[in-house]
Amino acid sequence: MEKRIVLLPGDGIGKEIIYSAKKVLQVIAERFNHSFGFIEKQIGGSAIDEFNTPLPKETLEACQRADAVLLGAVGGPKWDSLPAEIRPERGLLKIRKELGLFANLRPVKGFSALIHASPLKEEIIKDSDLLIVRELTGGLYFGQPSERRNNGEAVVDTLYYEKNEIERIVEKAFQFAQMRKKRLTSVDKANVLESSKMWREIVNEKSKNYPDVTVEHMYVDAASMKLITNPSSFDVIVTENMFGDILSDEASVLTGSLGMLPSASTRSDSFGLYEPVHGSAPDIAGKGVANPLGMILSAALMLRYSFGLDKEATIIEEAVNETLIEGYHTPDLQIENGKIVTTDEVTSIIADKVAEGIFSK
Repeated sequence: MEKRIVLLPGDGIGKEIIYSAKKVLQVIAERFNHSFGFIEKQIGGSAIDEFNTPLPKETLEACQRADAVLLGAVGGPKWDSLPAEIRPERGLLKIRKELGLFANLRPVKGFSALIHASPLKEEIIKDSDLLIVRELTGGLYFGQPSERRNNGEAVVDTLYYEKNEIERIVEKAFQFAQMRKKRLTSVDKANVLESSKMWREIVNEKSKNYPDVTVEHMYVDAASMKLITNPSSFDVIVTENMFGDILSDEASVLTGSLGMLPSASTRSDSFGLYEPVHGSAPDIAGKGVANPLGMILSAALMLRYSFGLDKEATIIEEAVNETLIEGYHTPDLQIENGKIVTTDEVTSIIADKVAEGIFSK
């Protein structure tokens, strides 16, 4: 059965890197006799230019009919002066909400060829391989009221969660922990916040259904410190929206390059939206130097989490790793005695390695 994949190139380098992911996926499809159907739609600034909205109706409808979505990047100085409600980033926020994508996944794994670029010592980062599962649609960012009061002399933001919102993200985290090393760290602030107390209660209750998963509770301040001093001690981290926002950005520097990091936004079924962590980088768009690896690795996440194709995902990840070990990289990366190549060249090298299949397990 054909898997329907919507491609949302977006803006800036998004238009280049999305085709890198497509090329690698086409090689996977040919080698393993899969059928992927691609349809391209607009989002962000490019959608504003043509449709006067960052998320056109036809884009949303196409995504609703799809099995998964690949997103490049949105935004750029061209649209910075627009009203907040029609800025490119609004399209991304709206599509997450409309598609019910409540779980943000941020895997953080160091590549041996890039360890030297991390701000941490090699012995600290070399064995790091963790997954941050962040609740994406609730908490302090969405709670009401959120307003200025008393003529601007006071302000209130509301941290609001319903029990089912916590239950579903915790359930998701346990499922990912079972797929990995069966270790789950739940991050909260239960010594201060009532919402965190409920969070911890729910984690403990859910843990009864996953006796094979070891659960650890950790306050967010302790977790943020340990993430830098001993990142390899974590496997899966689950936490609420704001804590997850902060911790995932902190973790992004561990690998030494933001351009290497994939991410996913998922819901209770297998559907997901997959995108690299980096931005649209309009200053280098069209120059053939954009780093497509975060986008390609996001496509690998799609294969694993939406389509259940773990072997195929692993092949892509190991092809990326081997390409870096051999020294091929785009200009944003720093590899000793490496060879700088273009976006298309590094994509072709990875695609050839995927086709050869020498990394399959």
